Amino acid sequence: MVELYKAEYIWIDGTKPTAQLRSKTKIIPVGEKPPIWGFDGSSTNQAEGSDSDRVLKPVFTCPDPTRGGKHVLVLNEVMRTNVTTPHESNTRAACVEMAKKYGSFDTWFGIEQEYTLMDPKTNKPLGFPEDGYPGPQGPYYCGIGAELAYGREIVEAHLEACLEAGLKIAGINGEVMPGQWEFQVGPIGSPEAADHLWIARWLMYRIAEDFGVSMTLAAKPMKGDWNGTGAHTNFSTKQMRVDYDACVAAAEALKTRHDLHIANYGDGIEERLTGRHETASYKTFKYGVSDRGASVRIPWQVAKDKKGYIEDRRPCANMDPYVVTRLVLETVCGAASRGSSNGAKPAARVPARAAR
Repeated sequence: MVELYKAEYIWIDGTKPTAQLRSKTKIIPVGEKPPIWGFDGSSTNQAEGSDSDRVLKPVFTCPDPTRGGKHVLVLNEVMRTNVTTPHESNTRAACVEMAKKYGSFDTWFGIEQEYTLMDPKTNKPLGFPEDGYPGPQGPYYCGIGAELAYGREIVEAHLEACLEAGLKIAGINGEVMPGQWEFQVGPIGSPEAADHLWIARWLMYRIAEDFGVSMTLAAKPMKGDWNGTGAHTNFSTKQMRVDYDACVAAAEALKTRHDLHIANYGDGIEERLTGRHETASYKTFKYGVSDRGASVRIPWQVAKDKKGYIEDRRPCANMDPYVVTRLVLETVCGAASRGSSNGAKPAARVPARAAR
């Protein structure tokens, strides 16, 4: 009898303004690698019914902690049926090219993925009563106790799953609103940082299912006096890791294309980046040492050591990490290249969508 294993094929669909994760299972003989596979793109906003076939091209595989054994998770790029042409919704392909272009910079990314666990019965975050509101934010951040930490068992199960999958997960913590949590991925290069983040997101959705809870990456899941939900993106080049001036230059470079980044940093960014709740306004750009109200923060330890990294605090929780890491590479490394003698030119910009 042929021994078989289950491969969960995961891909990013064409839903706008925020893409969704999709997945389906393929049974494969042990010893064989996951092959390319097809799917109905007309059901995922990636095709018309008259030309519905789209192709899943495996690009990253890891153990499947939800099933165990020899079963695997398979992250895919979506391709046209000629298998060589990326579909328009495939943002990874451009990220790969940008990472190759600036490979000599030895870039590292660390992404802080915030998210909110939701009670499907009330459509409110865990910890919110059916009527009214819980106590104001503050004690929930890294809080301890049943009255402060809602959904910890889900968060811990997710952490274990990420470790079993071999993902580059760096930690977890409770955030400032009830039901709001964070995990960190990195430091790791691009596109690997985005690959690991997408798989970690899939695992959170999947594990939350088992607890009868949903998860949202909405930028502002609760209106009012509550923090929004972000995906702060920490970034460094080999030069930044030895030279503080390169960290400042990176922040200055990001300033030059602020509007482009804002337009591609996630849906609902205008609701989240209001200038309140530990944010700068989306209309302005500023950076500073230890300033959580800045667009870009330079950690105090970096300023003290005169080397390290910077934190782009603008991306929303629902951002596409392939787009964000690509834009950071293009903006920061492109500016550094133009400032050197090699005459390198920046790659083409992604189209900026109009501010809502």
